[in-house]
Amino acid sequence: MRVLSVRQPWASLLVRGVKDIENRTWSTTYRGPVLIHACAGAPRVGFGLPADEIARLPRGVIVGVVTLDDCVHAHRSPWFDGPVGWVVRDPCEFLEPIPWRGQLALRRPPEELVERATAELMRSKRVRR
Repeated sequence: MRVLSVRQPWASLLVRGVKDIENRTWSTTYRGPVLIHACAGAPRVGFGLPADEIARLPRGVIVGVVTLDDCVHAHRSPWFDGPVGWVVRDPCEFLEPIPWRGQLALRRPPEELVERATAELMRSKRVRR
């Protein structure tokens, strides 16, 4: 499992299954589950969401998890803006975001975070069935 910090509203759009590509300037060979951390910084406005809704999106927390499936240099998704698109699938938004201080880059989370995130993932999936 890895963790990636993403600015809002993109973080929430990823874990809600609206956004299927995360654009980066770099690629990775890692494939598998990625915890999505919503950066604490001010969110970007626009993207068809009202400003007051964007302002209420959680920040400074792990908002959910996606599976990183591939890294591509071209894609038909309307979310692809390159130069590298991280193709994600299996989104799950956590019912209770996990407070966490993010860092740049794709990182291996500490075991404590993996355990908390795994428990929240199972709880979130069970409630949504």
